[in-house]
Amino acid sequence: MAEQKPKPTARELIGDTAPKLVELTEEVLFGDIWEIPGLSKRDRSLITVSTLVALNRTDQLRFHLQRALEHGVTKEEIVELITHLAFYAGWPPAMSAILIAKDVFKQDE
Repeated sequence: MAEQKPKPTARELIGDTAPKLVELTEEVLFGDIWEIPGLSKRDRSLITVSTLVALNRTDQLRFHLQRALEHGVTKEEIVELITHLAFYAGWPPAMSAILIAKDVFKQDE
């Protein structure tokens, strides 16, 4: 398996441009919302990936697919999720999502 570069953080990507957005991302979204005990991180990942696929938000999808894998969602479950959403969210968003997922899976090998 090839060594992967660490994923850039929000701070590295946009910290110089939008420091408040970085603060909200780190402290509120990932520091608070993702830590509420009512749902597991695995469940939150399934919900987040489903929403991003359904809304065709491909810019954020790659990060959240990687995060879903880290939270225990399997590649097979991700493929099934995308296939299922093709009928509810539309074929084009599902096709875009599966291509991104395929690329993420290759990087995870």
